Amino acid sequence: MGETMIFLRRATNVAVLTLLVLPITAVLTAPPAAAESRKQAAARARSMLAQLKVARPLSIRGYSREKFRPHWADRKGRCSTRELVLARDGRRVRRNAACHPVRGVWFSPYDGKKLKSERYVDVDHVVPLAYAWRSGAKRWSPAKRRAFANDIRRPELLTVSHSANIAKGAKGPQSWRPPRRAHWCRYATSWITVKRHYRLFVTRKEKTALLNMLRTC
Repeated sequence: MGETMIFLRRATNVAVLTLLVLPITAVLTAPPAAAESRKQAAARARSMLAQLKVARPLSIRGYSREKFRPHWADRKGRCSTRELVLARDGRRVRRNAACHPVRGVWFSPYDGKKLKSERYVDVDHVVPLAYAWRSGAKRWSPAKRRAFANDIRRPELLTVSHSANIAKGAKGPQSWRPPRRAHWCRYATSWITVKRHYRLFVTRKEKTALLNMLRTC
């Protein structure tokens, strides 16, 4: 009888220890999928950034937004690129007969603002048109500049608050970063992805700033 009691106590102790240890082990050995994805994206971005040419910026001479027009080209017959991006990035978006959003909710990843009116949002070119001009777009054909300004397939177009878009202007990552630090990783990877696809070069200070933001991934 005594041996049976000792056996039962040992079995109970093992069971309790197992319950305590297993969750901790699971946490230590199974990192969140989202964190792993961010690390992988950062690794790809560093690899792409290493392949980009480093050079001094070209002259701004000759630049105007007109050189990228129409930069909100109509698509699918009636909807402009801007209207499609607003519909893509918003929630519960309602559009009128002309395709213009009249209601919706948008989240601005740059500053974390939740916006309930289309009047307070802008569609931002992640790599600003003027910045792209000085990074190599100055030498492009008008057709390629138009395609860049309306590229909805890559992370070049993003819905943000009007105030954040104004603050950013035509600045690069060495001069401006999203106020919301949680978006630095995504911002840097988007910037690099666009520059890599269009074979735009980077400056030394720009490259350093991008690498620093990728450390937050």
